[in-house]
Amino acid sequence: MLTPRPTRRPWATIPGSHATPGILKMKTITLREGKERSLLRHHPWVFQGSIAKGGGDLGETVRVQSHDGQFLAWAAFSPSSQIRVRAWSFDEAERIDASFFARRVQAAVALRRRLAIASNGVRLIHGEADGLPGLIVDQYADVLSAQFLSAGTERWKDAIADALIAATGCPFVYERSDSNVRGLEGLQPVTGWLRHPEGERRPTEVTIDENGWQLTLDVAEGHKTGYYLDQRDNRGLFAQLVRQLGCKTVLNCYSYTGGFSVAALAGGASQVTSVDSSGPALARATHHVALNGFDPAAHTALDADVNGTLRQFIQDGRTFDAIVLDPPKFAPSAAHAERASRAYKDINRLAFKLLNPGGLLLTFSCSGGIGGELFHKIVAGAGLDAGVDGYLLRRLEATSDHPTTVTFPEGEYLKGLAIVRKD
Repeated sequence: MLTPRPTRRPWATIPGSHATPGILKMKTITLREGKERSLLRHHPWVFQGSIAKGGGDLGETVRVQSHDGQFLAWAAFSPSSQIRVRAWSFDEAERIDASFFARRVQAAVALRRRLAIASNGVRLIHGEADGLPGLIVDQYADVLSAQFLSAGTERWKDAIADALIAATGCPFVYERSDSNVRGLEGLQPVTGWLRHPEGERRPTEVTIDENGWQLTLDVAEGHKTGYYLDQRDNRGLFAQLVRQLGCKTVLNCYSYTGGFSVAALAGGASQVTSVDSSGPALARATHHVALNGFDPAAHTALDADVNGTLRQFIQDGRTFDAIVLDPPKFAPSAAHAERASRAYKDINRLAFKLLNPGGLLLTFSCSGGIGGELFHKIVAGAGLDAGVDGYLLRRLEATSDHPTTVTFPEGEYLKGLAIVRKD
């Protein structure tokens, strides 16, 4: 009996395999009839219910085809996730190997350099937008902080880390793969130094420059990869508007480490109150006030629940010239939108009641399940219930280093409104 010769393919060798590159037989995922349309539009996700047959190992590269055998994509397979397949490439001639990841990383880094962002805190890789689903990488000075959130990026972690160092020249890579999303992929949380020069370690605390201010963070313990770089431009805008509108008293809700509080003081505010439920975050906010040369007496850090605090301030008759609402994600998916809408409406209604006539409200939602139009309607309803109208100065979004692509609108998660209350 003759042994079949292995079929040569132009695509990928699985990391860790001892097979000869280019000879490994690729597993195939066949979609149900009519379920190919999203991949034909280059949307990178395939859900479990769209698959007719086929499978693979955790993170393995598979060939995805239509019900009649038409090639659709090379993708990473995730056996336990509802998003069963995440596409790497829609080019049948593409080979998914270390060179592929080096090219994708280099292209993403090159774009950020072209944007000429005036900060040494930059989002370098933004998942699907950069053709690397499940990968988030932020650069903080000389440290790269990375999240490997999908089975595919986990499988190619070493190659990606090498590519990041080669593209940036940063020798320190810290892994923050501790998001709950990894559990949906069948992955355990992982944190710690992924790459560093032999025999060298550095502290996990980093200082970055943003809008002319100094801000500190800890890549080991800060939220997400260490900080919220997506609000960089909005913090700069807030400082500008506080100055233009003459806002003196400012309330920063869900303040975290006080980025908007520093912005308010930079804009000329005389008294800023930061409210958050994290004592360590508030301590860092207080440090940032002093670090940037502002009077510590001009800043009050309040360790408290925001909703209860807003209600108490109303009872006390307190009002403010400017208020920032930057809450955590209330709706992780569209299924949670109704409950989240009530929560967003409530805090915005309370904020409107506390806002002086002519005062400024910056209000945000980072929930992917709440679209921009819906968020506007929620805030409008909150103003109506509070008996307040306002001028919409600007719609707000994430910074340009957190891009959204035409084919993946789900990437547009952060939306906000800058509103001036009518007298």
